[in-house]
Amino acid sequence: MFPIYDVIVVGAGHAGCEAAHAAAKIGAKVLLCTMNMNTIAQMSCNPAMGGVAKGQIVREIDALGGMSGIISDKSMIQFRMLNRSKGPAMWSPRSQNDRMKFAEEWRLALEQTPNVDFWQEMITGILTKDGRAVGVRTGIGIEIRSKSVVLTNGTFLNGIIHIGEKKFGGGRTGESASKGITEQLVELGFESGRMKTGTPPRVDGRSLDYSKMEVQYGDEKPEKFSYDDSTTPLKEQRTCWITYTNKAVHSSLEEGFDRSPMFNGRIQGLGPRYCPSIEDKINRFAERDRHQIFVEPEGWNTVEMYINGFSTSLPEDIQYKAMRQIPGFENAKMFRPGYAIEYDFFPPTQLRLTLETQLIENLYFAGQINGTTGYEEAASQGLIAGINAVLKVQEKDPFLLKRSDAYIGVLIDDLINKGTEEPYRMFTSRAEFRLLLRQDNADLRLTPMGHQIGLASDERLEKVIIKKENTARLINDLKQKKAEPIIFNAGLESLNSATIKEKVSLEQLLKRPQIGIQDLMKIDSETSVYLSKYAKDELEQAEIQIKYDSYIDKEQQMVEKLSNMENYRIPIQFDYLAITALSAEGKQKLSKVRPETLGQASRISGVSPADLSIITVYLGR
Repeated sequence: MFPIYDVIVVGAGHAGCEAAHAAAKIGAKVLLCTMNMNTIAQMSCNPAMGGVAKGQIVREIDALGGMSGIISDKSMIQFRMLNRSKGPAMWSPRSQNDRMKFAEEWRLALEQTPNVDFWQEMITGILTKDGRAVGVRTGIGIEIRSKSVVLTNGTFLNGIIHIGEKKFGGGRTGESASKGITEQLVELGFESGRMKTGTPPRVDGRSLDYSKMEVQYGDEKPEKFSYDDSTTPLKEQRTCWITYTNKAVHSSLEEGFDRSPMFNGRIQGLGPRYCPSIEDKINRFAERDRHQIFVEPEGWNTVEMYINGFSTSLPEDIQYKAMRQIPGFENAKMFRPGYAIEYDFFPPTQLRLTLETQLIENLYFAGQINGTTGYEEAASQGLIAGINAVLKVQEKDPFLLKRSDAYIGVLIDDLINKGTEEPYRMFTSRAEFRLLLRQDNADLRLTPMGHQIGLASDERLEKVIIKKENTARLINDLKQKKAEPIIFNAGLESLNSATIKEKVSLEQLLKRPQIGIQDLMKIDSETSVYLSKYAKDELEQAEIQIKYDSYIDKEQQMVEKLSNMENYRIPIQFDYLAITALSAEGKQKLSKVRPETLGQASRISGVSPADLSIITVYLGR
């Protein structure tokens, strides 16, 4: 009935979709297994993509040849570039999306990808032989063979939904939990844990009074995620709104604290620190009189609204009473209450940097099974797991991203070397080389890599080469072209920038914090005509490289200093326990994580500089 697949992907959320698409595009025969074909790429929580650091990840996925950026563009209803008032390392694209359109576009993309087959059924176990994954077993007992398996189970592994004192099994509202896989993996020797996440109520937008809320428009000139020309920026956008909780809201919520599964011990799993429930916020930040609430449309043609900032697992009557005391929500009608969901995860220190498990060869984990939270973090892991599963089957070198290559590299490195005890979320502060890992240069950084493994197209690579060459030419031209005082001084004065007494290069003017490349074009028509021949992204790239040249150079030098340690390989079976000079904690952590390089070993919590020196000596021997 079934062929032997190269890769079986279990779960069709953001991680599973990227894994299946990437594996098939590289040339593998893929089977994507899901419990429900109608919920492929379901946006379980917020109908949005990107945000601080997450937007950089979507750009990176796109630059490598993944699909999240393209799907986001095709389903976008609003776009904002966050943190524009800060430096370019902080700029983060974010889109509000049409929930149904997003899932539809992903399914269409997968159905149009050659080599992807689908199977709708619960997967209850992994088939193993001689320490290798060789397929999966379905709920009705069918065994499907493969050369590798990627698990992307999301919140479905033994998922329990909590609403006040009520609890019931489920991976998402209206969908069953997945049984069997956790128990088998624990039996095989894996360590598992429990985590928790939540979602807010959904309400009828027709019942809200928007006059009592602040309007939040999209950008005047919206951009997009994908570097590919197959998508275009929005010409019209939907509006979002902002309102706030108050003391009355907080008092109503507190009435239900004795029935809260978070406070009475029924929820054992740890929730996301940076996306807490509303009851957690008013408990932890009792001194605050209000908290921000974002009112976000679920799509182009629906009245359903997502109440961002009001995630809760309190009883539905408490949710309803408190919500109706928020300005603009006095007559709100609820479509469904918010809830918390508790689910199994597997500490990611049990993985290799390829996301292959250490215990079972050819078995890969990606997404919330690894303890992360967020669509973007999940999608990036799915992409890397899918790529590496195929490369392993094809007996090729693995695909690894360093911390200096991408936010995706930071994410995976953090997970494997540090682990996580709470749902891991990416932030710009986690990346020590964030000025190199900007959202504007993801294509320059990663598309050549994506092309080399067969994921990014020839057209994508050609576009990157042209952008790189044109940017270099533009920077050189800006160094050569001179600004004359008689032409530029009036414009400089209007920008509160010092006038010039003699000719200076346009590059020198661009180094001033008050001056942007668009300002130069406004000051001098001849300069404007000349610069207009360059594309918008080339102008932006040149400006950033000129303004932050010395800072970029410093980060690059730091990367080069650390690269020696990254190139120092450690044999996977290296016996740390046999080295008596190592600290007890060093032995324990190194034996558990099994670092592949000295650089990776240096980032493991509990491994001291002395331990590193000892390992270096032994490796030299």
